[in-house]
Amino acid sequence: MALHNWAELNGWEGAHLLWMTELLRHIKSELPSGYRAYLGSGPAVAIGAPTARPDVSIRSQAPSTAVAAVASHLPENGWAEMKPDVEVAVASLELDPALLIERDGRLIAAIELISPRNKDRPVARTAYAFRYAGYLLEGVHLLLVDVHPRPAGFSFADQIALQLSIPNQPALPPAMAVSYRVGEPAATGGRFLAIWRYPLTIGGLLPTVRLPLTIDLSVPVDLDSTYGRAAADAYLP
Repeated sequence: MALHNWAELNGWEGAHLLWMTELLRHIKSELPSGYRAYLGSGPAVAIGAPTARPDVSIRSQAPSTAVAAVASHLPENGWAEMKPDVEVAVASLELDPALLIERDGRLIAAIELISPRNKDRPVARTAYAFRYAGYLLEGVHLLLVDVHPRPAGFSFADQIALQLSIPNQPALPPAMAVSYRVGEPAATGGRFLAIWRYPLTIGGLLPTVRLPLTIDLSVPVDLDSTYGRAAADAYLP
């Protein structure tokens, strides 16, 4: 089925869930014995969090003098009666489910379908760029699919290349798909990263792409037929 122009359509939430379900059914039929596919949450990566374990120990002890001093100034009911300077409602990040593949209890690969809310605000773009790059830093192969052309000039593929300092990467604006294979250790440190880039065309058919499971093994992911079945169930013309 031809890829819809999602800049002009509503109903992505339903189509997204249906497409993920179709991808799950498709992947299950392609996986070798010993691999398991399921829908779940991707890795949580804290923005700006330290990567090293703090060189401190924590133990239970009596309140410090400073804590006791603060406590002495609390109302009778403690923190419950302390009024904040301001209390406002702020936007939260809603985590979309990812298609995850594991073997022997270890996460091996993931497929992520990008939603418009993943990139509608600077904080969302930053958080999700860290989430997607986090797979690769953890040694997990990744297939990232973005069929939403807005906002113009922004691409998670470009952001991942920037975060991981990948040189000489031409821009890959959405609509696009990109597949990453995390390889063997490199002599200069880190690991080799193989990248397959798939520009997508609004109104065109979607390709069959490869999802790596190991350095030497991958499975085909038929984006077109899975998208077509999801679009039909979502009553998209």
